Amino acid sequence: MAGIVLSDRQRLDWLRLIRSENIGPRSFRSLMNRFGGAAAALDALPDLARQAGRAIRLCPAAQAEREFEALHRLGGRLIASGEAAYPVPLQAIDSAPPLIAVLGQAEVLQRPGVALVGSRNASAAGLKFTARLARELGEADFAIVSGLARGIDTAAHEASLETGTVAVLAGGLDEIYPPQNIPLARRIVERGALISEMPLGWVARARDFPRRNRLVSGLSLGTVVVEAARRSGSLITARFANEQGRLVFAVPGSPLDPRAEGGNHLIREGAILCAEAAHVIEALDPLRQREPGLPPPARTMRETLEPSPTEAMWDELDWPGILPAPEYARHDDGFVPQPPQSERPADGADARRLLELLGPTPIALDDLVRASGLSARAVGHVLLELELTGAIRRHPGGALSRGMP
Repeated sequence: MAGIVLSDRQRLDWLRLIRSENIGPRSFRSLMNRFGGAAAALDALPDLARQAGRAIRLCPAAQAEREFEALHRLGGRLIASGEAAYPVPLQAIDSAPPLIAVLGQAEVLQRPGVALVGSRNASAAGLKFTARLARELGEADFAIVSGLARGIDTAAHEASLETGTVAVLAGGLDEIYPPQNIPLARRIVERGALISEMPLGWVARARDFPRRNRLVSGLSLGTVVVEAARRSGSLITARFANEQGRLVFAVPGSPLDPRAEGGNHLIREGAILCAEAAHVIEALDPLRQREPGLPPPARTMRETLEPSPTEAMWDELDWPGILPAPEYARHDDGFVPQPPQSERPADGADARRLLELLGPTPIALDDLVRASGLSARAVGHVLLELELTGAIRRHPGGALSRGMP
């Protein structure tokens, strides 16, 4: 599939922008939409910060160059969102990382993926079932995706070494966690891939693991929870998968085993019961036959599940007047906004108009812009005011609805 092609200079500019203070996937995309490229966004950020009365530390060019060169020495590469080698399912999620660092066989990222996740303190039966599931799914030409943790993750990777596996790291590619899986990581590089959005040398912190979990589900057409406690990282991965419109599967277990509580709970909430690999293959075959490979929103589970902690994972700043564009055109260095609509100051009538258009059912921002007839910038300003007063609510994925009366 064709995509953008970045020069080394442009790739370094992307790296500098995403490594700058208070810039995450959402603000990166907003800045790219507004300024048409990373270099222009970097030039504009100091003035934006001054206008907002804030301080911001830009990533120095030398620091980005050191990371770029160190990754090259390690044998890895940086793949940018929009490039042909960037995984299509991952690019479709709202919080897709602008750059991913990949070590190993990057082509495995182009295969349809299935995430296998579960307890670190797994039972012998759970480990055995995971290994069988991973082997059979691999033989059916699925890449197995997991987080390189102890227990279920380790069993999934080990059983799919020959067919292709992807390990998503919470830290940098040179900071393997847990340390006892360093030999496994080296074996994965030979036939599969390690990926991370974090810089080299980054030691994973607590909130980096939910970040990793959204990538595990985002790389996959479906997520299978083998064993998990009621409150666990595996259930966070399942919630991310549900929000991303991917299929969620759960392996049932004994009600006497606490490690089965999470999976049994997911099944009650609408996850697909998985007792053998055929259950996963049958559900995912129609999705992987689609071109270019993106599944439609599935949301097999109920909307009542508590949301994933997306907003808490980055310390992102909202910049005045810098909002995601509802429509954009591709350029060699990212995204360039379409010609702007005529502008006029926002007023109370605009707020009333938007509130009339919003109801209890969430609606996408671009649909709201089209229905209102206002410019994206005017809508953004009004929504900010309404959000501050609690008149509207934001939902996972950026959808909007009326606030509680």
